[in-house]
Amino acid sequence: MGLSKMAKKFGKRKIVCFGGGNAMPKAVLEPLKKYPVKITSITSMLESGGSTGQLRQDLNILPPGDISRQLAALSEAGQWKKELFLMRFGKEEFPGGHIGHRFGTVFIAGLEYLLKDFEKALKIAHNFLEIKEHQALPATITHTYVWAILVNGKRIKGEDEIDVPKIHNGNLKLKKIYLKPKAKAYPRALEAVRKAELIIFGPGDLYSSIIPCFLPEGMKEAIQKSKAKKVFICNLMTKYGETNNFTVTDFIKEIEKYSGGEVDCVIYNTKKPSPRRLATYKKQHPELLDLVKFDQEIIGDKEFIGTDLLFPSGPIVHHPDKLAKVILSI
Repeated sequence: MGLSKMAKKFGKRKIVCFGGGNAMPKAVLEPLKKYPVKITSITSMLESGGSTGQLRQDLNILPPGDISRQLAALSEAGQWKKELFLMRFGKEEFPGGHIGHRFGTVFIAGLEYLLKDFEKALKIAHNFLEIKEHQALPATITHTYVWAILVNGKRIKGEDEIDVPKIHNGNLKLKKIYLKPKAKAYPRALEAVRKAELIIFGPGDLYSSIIPCFLPEGMKEAIQKSKAKKVFICNLMTKYGETNNFTVTDFIKEIEKYSGGEVDCVIYNTKKPSPRRLATYKKQHPELLDLVKFDQEIIGDKEFIGTDLLFPSGPIVHHPDKLAKVILSI
């Protein structure tokens, strides 16, 4: 039975996607929304760097950068609205190489600042982008920061410092990450997890995008109790300061440690780009170290799906259509 016929008979499949940054919206949200599914994307709301961090500090608002990307990816509006939402303007430079603000980030930040209510701001953003079937939600609406403890015992503060090490040694492994102050999970996000039929983790930065979504109180327990099939989409490359020398197994162990539940299915890439293509991409992204290796260590009763997930040429990123077909085949 095809997906369209199944949707008519049983209703649209409810999918929850955890992550942030650029990878998950482009690789998962945009292609999946073309199919008969209902998507809830959940992001951590912990950004502390770049233009988003500056707005957070200046206006005392929740950081809207990641959720604005998810909103744009889920949008059913005309292309001009999506392009406007992602458009950068201004020449102000921020730490980390960011120049200017994105319209969507400022839009949500301004709404929250004026209305003094993030939930109202989020609803207006959904309406502006004409999102009807899907929703982008925060993991928490508590003002908090992510902290990390390194193997040498040193503590570092903030998503930005974990993401791109500036004052700590990125060769040191992260031993633990946590929220300070403590935060409660957003009720609507918990409800979406409880109702989900499929939960997707990633792709995205492990300790600064994916795992922080699990840290608010109540989220881990909701994932544990969920009867949904849980799928992990492994990153294509390891990243300095977060996943140095990580294998597919290393990623899985950390996802399960912080989410509190076993992953049922793991999707990973088997295609090796040419050395020249890899070298070019690493030069453009010096924070990326090497391709993630599949080490064939069996952890529990899991389904491993290894396949070609790359574009034929160009940047080493997930091919959205290839990935969507694998996800929907599960």
